[in-house]
Amino acid sequence: MLTNIYPMFFFIIGTIMGSFFNVVGYRVPKKESIAFPASHCVNCNHKLGSLELIPLFSYIFLGGKCKNCKKEVSIIYPLIELLTGLLFFLSYLIFGLSIELLFSILFISFSVIVIVSDIRYMIIPDEIIFVFFTFFVVSMILINGFSIYKDILLDALIPFAFLYLVKSFGDLVFKKETMGGGDIKLMLIVGLFLGWENALIAVFLGTIIAFPISCYYYFKDKEHMMPFGPYLCVGALIISYFNITALEIIRLLY
Repeated sequence: MLTNIYPMFFFIIGTIMGSFFNVVGYRVPKKESIAFPASHCVNCNHKLGSLELIPLFSYIFLGGKCKNCKKEVSIIYPLIELLTGLLFFLSYLIFGLSIELLFSILFISFSVIVIVSDIRYMIIPDEIIFVFFTFFVVSMILINGFSIYKDILLDALIPFAFLYLVKSFGDLVFKKETMGGGDIKLMLIVGLFLGWENALIAVFLGTIIAFPISCYYYFKDKEHMMPFGPYLCVGALIISYFNITALEIIRLLY
């Protein structure tokens, strides 16, 4: 009976954390405190009451508008809450109560913040990468012992170096910046999460997912810049959930 409660528990916790990740992804790139001021309407600065801070439900009950000024609230907020809740829920179903679940939740948390920040500002803040890099490294050492440090270095640095070389080659060919530095640093986290081999597959899978969308934006507006970080995170999550290998991707393509 108790195990039947866990999936809903993780969904609810996910929606609560998603609300917090919205704040982090919105404020950190602007160098603002995530604690002060308290949550408020960005239009009229109305401080949100407790009934206005319930994930998902507050947006629905208030009709997607600020209680004070009646200006519409971005649909992004409840969507991020829902996304985080569903990913926490799915991770529990796949990994159960395990070490894998811990790392999955860590990576989901990182990914959601990246999605909010990169889509809104085209920035993946160094502070976010540093915090989650530290979380991963400390957790891995506590679980496996300090002798794992060589694996940590390889898993972090090989994907980082690979994407750096891809960016350098792209910049040389197209005579302009083809990828942001944040995308390259992001691979430090992806590598720790998946291991360097699967992290390289995540780059490939993320590129496949992003390609049709980038083509759409290119033909619509050739000057439009598209964030790549969210697609790298999506690729990494798909691989972690379905344990996709390079061979399976090749089979899908051919």
